[in-house]
Amino acid sequence: MNSGFDNNMTAGQIVSRGKRRANAVGLEFVIFLIHIAGWIPSHHIRRFFYRLAGMKIGSGSTFHVGARFYNPANISVGKDTIIGEGVVLDGRGTLQIGDHVDFATDVMIYNAQHDIESPTFSAVVEPVIIKDYVFIGPRAIILPGVTIEKGAVVGAGAVVTKDVEAFSVVGGVPAKVIGERKLKELNYRLGRAALFR
Repeated sequence: MNSGFDNNMTAGQIVSRGKRRANAVGLEFVIFLIHIAGWIPSHHIRRFFYRLAGMKIGSGSTFHVGARFYNPANISVGKDTIIGEGVVLDGRGTLQIGDHVDFATDVMIYNAQHDIESPTFSAVVEPVIIKDYVFIGPRAIILPGVTIEKGAVVGAGAVVTKDVEAFSVVGGVPAKVIGERKLKELNYRLGRAALFR
């Protein structure tokens, strides 16, 4: 039976590996708890637990039910932002979401992935930045290293693999520019989140 320890490891290496594993299990348990909290039918209570887990959340921002997180301590959300139902936010690397951003249902944002060319299938972690007044449509996927500039729109089901310029509209797999947002002076507020969602 393989215990996960190499017979040539020093006592210090064994202790260090044990601490890393304990930290990983602890983080997984916290993520499990905030996943459960994500189904509490109160925006205020959900925000309380997300902030307790280390997420930075601006005033007036809200999360609808069923959000999933990977390491919430690396996620920051600006003010007046709405995160839709079933959204996945990856905090294994830095994830910055600006003000007045609107995520539709089932959006997935990842900032870590496996290097398929690596002999050890190692992880690659790159930050994701979503600037102010961005709208991301239902079931869109944003991949590691992407910056979405101010006022951009990501269409439903798009897979974004490259940076998106300000006020551009992208769609498709992989996402390509399909239009431009005409209104450039954005100053709207997203308003109150729906109750019990």
